Amino acid sequence: MATPCNPPCTETETETASYLTAGYRAATGTYSSHHPPLATNAATATSFPDYLFPRLLAFPPDRPAFVDASTGAALSFAGLRARSLGAAAALRGLGLRHGHVALLLAPTSLTFPVVSLGVLAAGAVLSTANPLLTPEEIAAQARDSQPFLVLTTAELAPKLSSLLAAASPPPAVVLIDDLLAGVNDDGHAEEEESFAAAVVGRDDPALLFYSSGTTGRSKGVVSSHGNAIAAAALLQGVWRRDDVYGCVLPMFHMFGFSAFVLGTPAMGATAVLVPGRFSVERLMAAMEEHGVTRLLAVPPMVVQMAKEVAAGEGSSASSARRLHLRDVVSSGAPLQREHMARFRSCFPRVTLVQCYGLTETTGIVTMCDLLPLLHDNDDDGVESSNNEPSSISIGRLVPSTEARIVDVDSGESLPPNHVGELWIRGPSVMQGYLRSEEATAAALVTPTGASDGGGGGRWLRTGDLCYVDSGGHIHVVDRIKELIKYKAYQVAPAELEDVLAAHPDISDAAVAPYARTLPFLISYLAPTHASDLIYLFGIYIKSGSAFCMVTTGILTRRPARSRWRAW
Repeated sequence: MATPCNPPCTETETETASYLTAGYRAATGTYSSHHPPLATNAATATSFPDYLFPRLLAFPPDRPAFVDASTGAALSFAGLRARSLGAAAALRGLGLRHGHVALLLAPTSLTFPVVSLGVLAAGAVLSTANPLLTPEEIAAQARDSQPFLVLTTAELAPKLSSLLAAASPPPAVVLIDDLLAGVNDDGHAEEEESFAAAVVGRDDPALLFYSSGTTGRSKGVVSSHGNAIAAAALLQGVWRRDDVYGCVLPMFHMFGFSAFVLGTPAMGATAVLVPGRFSVERLMAAMEEHGVTRLLAVPPMVVQMAKEVAAGEGSSASSARRLHLRDVVSSGAPLQREHMARFRSCFPRVTLVQCYGLTETTGIVTMCDLLPLLHDNDDDGVESSNNEPSSISIGRLVPSTEARIVDVDSGESLPPNHVGELWIRGPSVMQGYLRSEEATAAALVTPTGASDGGGGGRWLRTGDLCYVDSGGHIHVVDRIKELIKYKAYQVAPAELEDVLAAHPDISDAAVAPYARTLPFLISYLAPTHASDLIYLFGIYIKSGSAFCMVTTGILTRRPARSRWRAW
């Protein structure tokens, strides 16, 4: 068990050895990645299109970049490049220019990466919105981002009513089907590509995604072209090109966007899209038909897969499917040990691991799939391990990325196996929050002197309580704002949830602090049987508005870990 550090921490020979394996440098208080640094081309490309588009012509023409499992339609890598450049030309014809913001309101589809890359190739900034937002919520986001135009579908266009009524002048609304009507796989746009490369630099804004940050209020996260390049290159360092990736994640969220708009196209890997409302039955059928070997998911999906397979619902049982699935990578919130064990019992041949990232890091910054370290085949990255991990972690640092574990009271850097706030520094860390200098200053800090850690650059305060074990694996304990402090003791609700969920009569649990004059503990327990009931346990019982049972059947705390979940 990791424990808080009570300075001074003396360094013994045994500790020195564990520091080395953990990647920890006591002199600077930093943890470094075990991976080689990013490739040279990632450091020299002037923009994300400049980095990606030449690569797309080098991949085998018979290997699709994207396949839509619902229709069977496919898009080649060369076709992705041609259509994206055609979209860029069409957008510039509508007046979109360098520095303009284009708001994309659309579900996951084959056109989503085309339009996204088209916006970037036009030199503009891409902002996305969740189609499930209300018209008022979309209007509020647009007031902050101030888009020049909105790209959407005919089905979602009515959701722009509040935005169009409030904005003066209102942005142009462009239907994606109309924009791409004259664009095909054989188009050429060398002039447009040269123009974009000439006017866009690595430090220019590329993405404007929205995150709750550390305070809970939605803020615009500004990521540069250099951040986007790094996010794609980092995935090349930890994932395999020959995998077929299953995409059930929404591309308008950073997890799905970084993986499937930035990552898999740059790797030359095929992504199989399973659009629409999540369904285990449709997912299993798509994975079987298209030979998916790696699935990216969030915890409720993992829980639901195991639940339906264990119950043998429909034809979802893994024994009834000829699956090629090797890995499931989960992120967005921690998976409880019991959920991981249940999944492995239902999918014994599948490795279930976790990764970690934030909107503010433009994608993942830790990954469990780091062993063994096989770097002898250049771009093909690291083979995943089929061995069950000895402990639950979010993995180790991706290439060119550093971390610090900082004591929440003293601000001192902590060695392995001590709990503190996770700070991250690397090429994918955001530029800052849009028009919010105060929030940016609170999230991105530049320590002075020895606490800088060497190397220069700002550190991102994640707000997550973590520790690094002796092997360099990072473990999330909880969110700082969820930490319960009582008589000098620090209690993490997530640890109590794990204890409660281990009881055979409890299928799930959520724990959170509640204070009147003194802190009280509230536990919501979902029993294994009589699932329509939720038992309440605690010194003081609050209204259930702080908790929710999501449709996939996992009990979650709100706003606990909201920033990690919403990335």
